[in-house]
Amino acid sequence: MESRGSVPARPRSYEGVWRFTAPAVEVSVPQARRAVRELLSRQGVPAAETVVYSVLLIVSELVTNAVKHAAVLSPELAVEVSIGPDWIKISVEDDHPYRPKALETDYAQTGGRGLLLVREISTEAGGACDVEHTASGGKIIWAALPLDPKG
Repeated sequence: MESRGSVPARPRSYEGVWRFTAPAVEVSVPQARRAVRELLSRQGVPAAETVVYSVLLIVSELVTNAVKHAAVLSPELAVEVSIGPDWIKISVEDDHPYRPKALETDYAQTGGRGLLLVREISTEAGGACDVEHTASGGKIIWAALPLDPKG
């Protein structure tokens, strides 16, 4: 008897979804970055060095935004890392209802460009980013990058 269709490929050892929570305080920024770096290393994610650097910068920016802008209404934030066969997605969730928009490029401005930076890093690597509402009224800001960036 001949098989019609293929057997689904088994997930690679590095694929999966990891989520952790942290208080919305400044010390959580380097802790989140370190946790994600250790996760990528421990799982043996075959990401280009530039992708790892971009992922860690995105984690820093998104957690910093949650700490600076959402902590009043969201004393805790969640970081989620989803890794597929060819991509990695970083999400930061908080309970603040404000949905930020990436600001226009203003090189004279010394702050407030975190989401613009995340959008530019994601786009340049061939990925995407967005902001979504949660069912509980908060938001999730995410960025997805290919493990092997377009070059």
